[in-house]
Amino acid sequence: MNTWNIDTTHSEIAFKVKHLMVSTVRGTFGAFEGTISTPDDTFNGSTITFSADANTVNTKSDQRDAHLKAPDFFDAEKFPKLTFASTSVKKTGDKLEVVGNLTMKGVTKPVTLSATFNGISKGMDGKRVAGFDVTGSINREDFGLTWNAAVETGGVVVSEIVNLEISIEAKEA
Repeated sequence: MNTWNIDTTHSEIAFKVKHLMVSTVRGTFGAFEGTISTPDDTFNGSTITFSADANTVNTKSDQRDAHLKAPDFFDAEKFPKLTFASTSVKKTGDKLEVVGNLTMKGVTKPVTLSATFNGISKGMDGKRVAGFDVTGSINREDFGLTWNAAVETGGVVVSEIVNLEISIEAKEA
């Protein structure tokens, strides 16, 4: 098995969610780490572990970020980490299907993500790097992030569905 570590300076953990049902708010996590253990360079059959620091959520609004860290959402003081551990990674066509357990706010649920493997190259330090673009959607309410409010026009402030857009560069250990 080869081990690859996520290069946080060349990776991004991002999400987007509908606000007032008419616009999209984007956010990222500033501190995260992860590893990929793989039997070969196809990454089929890999094992992935990942964690993000809930206190580093950034939506470009200090007020919104403070609310996301509060008990209504991540409750970052009590649950400082979001974690993911794969249960299977398999090649399906030109994608990798990544299935695993996501834990937020103390709740663990299975999720399925789709990863595009962008290939392997040599980094500036001569070590091999692999790139991936990962997408998926989760229902935040499944994880106890249930705060919301109705708006006059008939919608809600925050959509239940959160879309994930993750760009990973991993360096071979």
